[in-house]
Amino acid sequence: MTLESTANADQIAYWNNAAGETWAALQDRLDRQIEPLGLRAIEAGAPQPGERVLDIGCGCGQTSFELARRVGTAGRVLGVDISAPMLEVARQRAAGAAANVSFIEADAQTHAFQKGGFDLAVSRFGVMFFDDPTAAFRNIGAALRPGGRLAFVCWRPMLENAWMATPLFAAMPLLPPLPPPDPTAPGPFAFADPDRVRAILAGAGFEAVDIQPHDQPIGGNDLDQTVAMALKVGPLGAVLREHPHLRDGVVGAIREALAPHVTPNGVMLPSATWIVTASL
Repeated sequence: MTLESTANADQIAYWNNAAGETWAALQDRLDRQIEPLGLRAIEAGAPQPGERVLDIGCGCGQTSFELARRVGTAGRVLGVDISAPMLEVARQRAAGAAANVSFIEADAQTHAFQKGGFDLAVSRFGVMFFDDPTAAFRNIGAALRPGGRLAFVCWRPMLENAWMATPLFAAMPLLPPLPPPDPTAPGPFAFADPDRVRAILAGAGFEAVDIQPHDQPIGGNDLDQTVAMALKVGPLGAVLREHPHLRDGVVGAIREALAPHVTPNGVMLPSATWIVTASL
């Protein structure tokens, strides 16, 4: 489908090309890695049987299916994402699944959701990519009933997230100088500043905003899988998409940096997130 506006045009292009295709191809490994963090956001949202839930940035659908299980057959879940490649995986996974979950390709910043049609909105790392986050959350809020709830997990700064920082820093001596990132630009760390998150949600009409730090080792993939993922996703993956000729030269350094983190449960590295809740 054609998304309904030019808002977030860069992100729409990004998640419908190399990035979205990569996440779709690595769905099982990525789900294994970040599933525990999505579960924390779901628990914070406390979905109840019979509730209607909006899953923002649902990707390949793992959180949507878990939400559908929790709301039961009397409830319903709508997963929304801008990435057609990831939604294709979600719909394939939905074949034979419970009938209370569905997916749409849409931009949550601009899509005309049913007004007041949902009790709860949840997101696992899907809300940091809006070009106008206040407008996006205002639109999401309009989709919630009075008293509706919001819960999401987002990354704290990259330096606190060893699972991303470790491979990047190992590769940096072999990469060209990297420009300093814009901390407010759409991207994985756009919500690293909790004061900014509070201001955005307050500006969108949300109340009772609560932001709690959450620290948890994540991973679960073997060393080969983890190295391969580091080359394709996260900050290092973004650099290597711009400089693919450097990929082979950094593999050894990344493997050496990650090897000390191998455990009986796979490679495990610290993650640092915010668990955010609010209500209308």
